[in-house]
Amino acid sequence: MNRLVRFIGTDPDQIRFGKNDDPRGLLIVGKEYELDHAEIYHWHTQFTLKDFPDKKFNSVCFEEI
Repeated sequence: MNRLVRFIGTDPDQIRFGKNDDPRGLLIVGKEYELDHAEIYHWHTQFTLKDFPDKKFNSVCFEEI
């Protein structure tokens, strides 16, 4: 079963924390994306999406569907 997440937006602090990639200009607020994998760290989690395999986004910018 595919795991879907919905992009809910971001702010500069969420991008800087953990050296995440900037989703602005790539992702659309409200759009669903297929999660490729999640990297779980002590203080944050990074999501990699199937559509953007070379990018790592802060998980707090998404809601699970």
